[in-house]
Amino acid sequence: MAGTSSGVVAGLTAAAVGVVGLLAYQASATVPPGLGGRPAASPAPGAPASKAPRDHRHPTALPNSSGTGERVVYSVDDDRVWLVNERGRVERTFKVNPGTVDPTTGAYWVTSRSKAITGTDGLPIEHVVRFATTKDGSAIGFSAVTAQRPAAPPDPTVKTGGIRETRPDGTAMWNFATIGVKVIVIR
Repeated sequence: MAGTSSGVVAGLTAAAVGVVGLLAYQASATVPPGLGGRPAASPAPGAPASKAPRDHRHPTALPNSSGTGERVVYSVDDDRVWLVNERGRVERTFKVNPGTVDPTTGAYWVTSRSKAITGTDGLPIEHVVRFATTKDGSAIGFSAVTAQRPAAPPDPTVKTGGIRETRPDGTAMWNFATIGVKVIVIR
């Protein structure tokens, strides 16, 4: 009888380990890649990123090939952001002032947010929405300066991934881009 019990226990243990392994695989396969700190899709190192097609008659129109569904689209060449709802309609578009470090093109997800902090330039900022981290650890995200004086252009000797918005645009971004919302970076 003891041999039968140990066989049953061994069989149940093996089955349980198999189920846990399967569940772990399924969980890792469904986690958005941006939540792991890596972009989901980025060009190979040294590969030129092509610029998304634009409607030259309507320069603020959402570029073609900028993804589908709910997302934030950020063009590093045009310094422009589009907030796109789940139906693919632009809710808001606005110009931004990038820092000294640009994210690579690709798909990311909002990974963290801060209501109010001090930026790398020493200015108080609000509505910080982070979506990427560079290889050297610099965070990249959107934010708005709360100081009454205008922000100076970023110091080119300081690595900063802060993409600055106006306060009204920062509030719109904060309300739209919650944790897990997709961010598409294009040229």
